[in-house]
Amino acid sequence: MATRIITDSASDIANFPNPNLTVLPMTVAFGNTVYHDGVDLTHERFYDLLVESDELPSTGAVSPGVFAQAYDEARAAGEDVVVVTLSSKVSATCQSACIAAEGRDGVRVVDSLNACIGERVLVEYALMLAERGLPAADIASQLEQARSRVHMLALLDTLEYLRRGGRIGSAAAAAGALLALKPVVTMANGEVGLLGKARGSKNARNLLVELVGEHPIDFAMPFCLAYTEGGEPMLKKYVRDSSDLWEGIVDALPICSVGATIGTHAGPGAIAVAYFSQE
Repeated sequence: MATRIITDSASDIANFPNPNLTVLPMTVAFGNTVYHDGVDLTHERFYDLLVESDELPSTGAVSPGVFAQAYDEARAAGEDVVVVTLSSKVSATCQSACIAAEGRDGVRVVDSLNACIGERVLVEYALMLAERGLPAADIASQLEQARSRVHMLALLDTLEYLRRGGRIGSAAAAAGALLALKPVVTMANGEVGLLGKARGSKNARNLLVELVGEHPIDFAMPFCLAYTEGGEPMLKKYVRDSSDLWEGIVDALPICSVGATIGTHAGPGAIAVAYFSQE
């Protein structure tokens, strides 16, 4: 039986066309205006609104009803379902997926314990396994075994959006701005954590190269680079700085843009890398 892979738009995989994939939109609210991520809110428009707004937007989980409809459509088409969700520690989306799965046969939910392109590479792995013809139960099992090998690291251009989100204090943000500190954040055990800070963009890129080098990339598995609005020049410099990691191994680097879920806290000018480490 064919397997449908379902995920939420926090995975930033909407631009990855695959007939076995369904992407359900998160909601993003600026004040009283609610958008559906990737449906009536592009990544470009999101960053315009983010910069213009005095307050951070709020992101909302995919509802159980939306999941239930997607499950029923897949089952009616004769497909089993594997769902890969945004980390349960940062969103109620996983809980919604599980609620909708109750009493429905052939549906398995996997908590990615990640976000953004860290979630995306796990979804891509699910699609690889589905295309090999693995049954849904085996796909879900392999995803749960492999998710601890996923590393997602993001280099931020500013501490301002972490401050606005209450993740760091105003004094720390002001000191960081004064010293031109660039933080590197990650997803650890399903939650956002600070890995380190460096002074200036070049030192920060070097730190990112160093951190990726600590857990070498498994190029037989999916990997991805990404940027928030305005981050493309930084990403080009990072790719140049880290050429030893890729050259002679891969022909091209998969690159995408980052949407609202991580972009709200990262802000413009950020870059990220996600990959499976070697076993």
